[in-house]
Amino acid sequence: MPKISPKLGEFLVKTTKAKDIDDAFQRVFTDYLELKLKNLQETIEQFQSRWKMTFEEFKIMPKGPSFEKDAYSYDVEQDFWQWEEAETLKKHYESLKKEWM
Repeated sequence: MPKISPKLGEFLVKTTKAKDIDDAFQRVFTDYLELKLKNLQETIEQFQSRWKMTFEEFKIMPKGPSFEKDAYSYDVEQDFWQWEEAETLKKHYESLKKEWM
């Protein structure tokens, strides 16, 4: 089992106003998951706003004739990879949150 210094433990308990170190880590990790999910959701919403569609629609759209941009342009490719990363990480952190809570 990893050990933490007494100074770090005391700091965590004071900062989180927790009853003990386990409670402090519970709070810190819960807050971390919430912040990550919030940030990823904001990223996803920015892409949805920019492209006026969901990621599932975006995965199909660039291949269709109605797509106005070159589907293989640098900007479209970058958005695709960043959006896919945000969607994948969101699912990952949601599953961790379910396990944790």
